[in-house]
Amino acid sequence: MMPLTKRFSDLPLSSSLIQNLGSLGYHEMTDIQAASIPVMLEQKDLIAQAKTGSGKTAAFGIGILSKLNPSYFATQALIICPTRELADQVSNELRRLARATPNIKILTLCGGTAMRPQIASLEHGAHILVGTPGRLLDHIGRKSVNLSTVQTLVLDEADRMVDMGFYEDIVGIVAACSPRRQTLLFSATYPSDMRMATASFLRDPIEIRVESQHAKQHIEQQFFLVSAENRNSAVSKLLLHFHPISSIAFCNTKIHCDELAEELQQQGIAALALHGDLEQRDRDEILILFANQSCSVLVATDVAARGIDIQALGAVINVDVSKDAEVHVHRIGRTGRAGERGLALTLATSSERKWVKLIEDYQNQAANWQQLEDLSTKHIALTAPMITVCISGGKKDKLRPGDILGALTGDVGLSKDQVGKIHILEFISYVAVKREVIDIVLNKLSRCNIKGRQFKIREVT
Repeated sequence: MMPLTKRFSDLPLSSSLIQNLGSLGYHEMTDIQAASIPVMLEQKDLIAQAKTGSGKTAAFGIGILSKLNPSYFATQALIICPTRELADQVSNELRRLARATPNIKILTLCGGTAMRPQIASLEHGAHILVGTPGRLLDHIGRKSVNLSTVQTLVLDEADRMVDMGFYEDIVGIVAACSPRRQTLLFSATYPSDMRMATASFLRDPIEIRVESQHAKQHIEQQFFLVSAENRNSAVSKLLLHFHPISSIAFCNTKIHCDELAEELQQQGIAALALHGDLEQRDRDEILILFANQSCSVLVATDVAARGIDIQALGAVINVDVSKDAEVHVHRIGRTGRAGERGLALTLATSSERKWVKLIEDYQNQAANWQQLEDLSTKHIALTAPMITVCISGGKKDKLRPGDILGALTGDVGLSKDQVGKIHILEFISYVAVKREVIDIVLNKLSRCNIKGRQFKIREVT
């Protein structure tokens, strides 16, 4: 194996790829990148364990691009993801990494969107496919994809795909790939049953495990003893004391998610529930509202929250203790990123102290128990600072973020700092605006010409 290095420039990559990495701010490799990229460059199969936010997407992206042949217009790499959100993130990151290499086509194949445009795109070929198991199987069944040319297969967040019941689907997809492929398996956890289940996919894999703990100085953890009856009221007490800009509250069941989100809403806290029973369109909208800061608290199950990438997450609240210490570590790793100090708050009943003990043993540190009674609650409603507006036009109408920003800062008269994130989807677009200007936006934007047309608009509530 190649010697471990921390600089991308020391790797045997093309000068254009290294130059592009530098322009994206990639100079020093993360631990997972330093350990895994040399293995990929040697064309060996890989099992890599690493937590969310460790840089794994860039790791396998660089591995794929290092051997991609742009002039060979066939599917050379396939990345399977558990959720549409993660697939979209992976596709976007790969496009950024591939900027320096002209004419590389990357397609995203997920459910929740029309099949016909995907089939039409596939007729023209693609170098890299990123997709979810169900939709990929659909395409294999329709013979609209040919995976016999796949040189690199990536199973991203493999543990969650197995948890979500996708194992049989994955077996079918793997069988359609070239047997001479390189297989890369990335997973936060890798229990023994999964090891046995995936053994047939891999050939003499190199196994890498990057430390899954979080530095104490990056994430402050506090534990609170509660009764089952006052668990939900304890969540609002934590929110009103700590006032995080945005937070994810993890519950173990979908029913609990709905109940807690409703209780928080009744107290004037901008909260939404995210779980597997939601339609894809509703799920997409909730995630946009959360990313836009139009929702302060996302109440989610572990499976539903996979693939969410929120850069400035003020706190993680474990409303229910996870029975799996690795899942606990994975949850809290969503706060305290990019050098920011994070906050993780865990509620536990006396009967759940045994699960806290597992977390203590796993993290090799005692739980920092605090008293709920000691918290001061400032009765200020946790109102989200932004409100999101939906516009009835999207990519199909050739809309771009600059078109919407131009209308808001020109005709509507807003300043740039009154406009937040803009998301352009296939047929609709979303834009966040400061709460105090929503009436002006609703009054004027529908009468503005955007790209020479007037579009219907509505406030998303």
